[in-house]
Amino acid sequence: MDLETARATFGQSAASYLDVPGLLFKSYLRAEDGLTVGGVYWWADRASAEARYNEGWLAGVTDKYGVAPQVEWFDAPVAVDPIQQMIRVTPPTRQTPTHERP
Repeated sequence: MDLETARATFGQSAASYLDVPGLLFKSYLRAEDGLTVGGVYWWADRASAEARYNEGWLAGVTDKYGVAPQVEWFDAPVAVDPIQQMIRVTPPTRQTPTHERP
């Protein structure tokens, strides 16, 4: 998948993640050679993530990309937010956005 195709493909689903319960952050990923794509998600808790990664999600991703996704779990004990000049040791809470969504 070239970069422009990735941007267009990921852009089509990005808005659907804005209000996912428990999701704090998502970043789409594409390997430089375009052969591997994926995402990094930061969840408020494991239960929220497991609720999202259900059979419907698995089937949809498999259908879209032609291969079943691999889910790996990691803890994020510390996160650095240079924009807000914050070091987080606990997940942030959702707040009302102060800007309009694209």
